Amino acid sequence: MRARCAGILAGLILACLAPGARAQAQPYPARPIRVIVPIAPGSVTDVILRAASPELSRRLGQPVVVENRAGANGIVGAQACAAAAPDGYTLCAVYHATMSFNPLQFDRLPYSPAEFVPITNLFLLTEVLVVASSLPVRSVAELKAHAATRPLAFGTLGGGSLQELLVTWLNTQWSAGIMGVPYRGGGPIALAVSSNEIQLGNMGVGNFLGAIEAGTVRPLAVTTTRRSPLLPEVPTFAEAGLGGFPSRGWWGLVAPAGTPPEVVARVNTEVVGLFQEPAFAAFLGRQGVQPQAGTPEEFRAFLAEDRVGAEALIRLSNQPRTEYRPAN
Repeated sequence: MRARCAGILAGLILACLAPGARAQAQPYPARPIRVIVPIAPGSVTDVILRAASPELSRRLGQPVVVENRAGANGIVGAQACAAAAPDGYTLCAVYHATMSFNPLQFDRLPYSPAEFVPITNLFLLTEVLVVASSLPVRSVAELKAHAATRPLAFGTLGGGSLQELLVTWLNTQWSAGIMGVPYRGGGPIALAVSSNEIQLGNMGVGNFLGAIEAGTVRPLAVTTTRRSPLLPEVPTFAEAGLGGFPSRGWWGLVAPAGTPPEVVARVNTEVVGLFQEPAFAAFLGRQGVQPQAGTPEEFRAFLAEDRVGAEALIRLSNQPRTEYRPAN
C-alpha cells in the first residue's frame, strides 16, 4: 500500500513538473523579441534596425520589435537593457557612448558595461559635419572664421556625447563660443539644422542625405579617412584641418549579462548572415555605414580598443568627469 501511494505521489509530481519541463525544452525563440534602441525614431540607426527587423523575424521565426528608449546620451536605453531579464528576449543596440564614453565621464551611472554580453558589432558610421544652408559658410576654414565672431548652436546627444566633445575641442582650438544643444537622435538634429533652429550638426551621414539633396544643409567634412562615395566632393576631417579630432562612431548589439551562450550564438548567426546578404549590405551602404558584423569575441576585442581611444579623446577635449543626474 505504502509503495502504491509513493508511486501515485511520484506520478503527480512528474505531472506537475511536465509543463515547466516542456517550456524549458522549447527551442529559442518561442515568443517575440524586443530590441532596445537608445536613440530617437527616424535616426539612421533606427532606420537600419527597423529595416532589419522583418528580416530577422523571418530568420528567427518570431517577431523582432524595435523599442526606442532615447535620451541622456544613450543612458536611458542602456539602463533599461541592464534591468531586463537575461533570457534572450531583450536585445540592445549600443554605441560608442554606451560602452566607452559614458563610463569614463560619469559617476553614479545607472548601468555598467559589464552588465552586457557582446553579440556582434553592427556597423561603423560615416559622420558628416554640416551647417544650415542659411549660414554664409562653405568650408571648415570659413566656419572657423564665422565662429570666432558669432554665436553658433551645435546639435548633440547630450552631456558627454561625442558631439559635446567635438564642441569642446572646437572651442578650444578656435577660441570660439559654440554652444551644444541636446537632442534625442540624429533625425531630430537634422531637422533642427534644416530649419536653422541650430546651425551645426555632426552625425551619421544617413541622417542628412535628404536635407543635403534638398539644399537645406551644407556638408563641410566627413569623419572617415577617405572621402565618402555618397559625398565625393566633401573633404575628410583631415583634409579640412580637423585631423586632430580622431573619432568614428559605431553601433553594435548586446544582451543582458547572463543570457545563455547558445542564445547569443543563435542571434549572432542570424544577424551576421543578414548583414552579409548582398541586398542588405547594399542598403547599409546607401545609409552611409560600413558593415562590421562578426563574432562576439571580435566585438569584445573591438570594445577594449574603443575604450582606449575614448580615453585619449576625452583627455584631448579636456572633458572633466561629472556625476550623472537623470532628468526629472
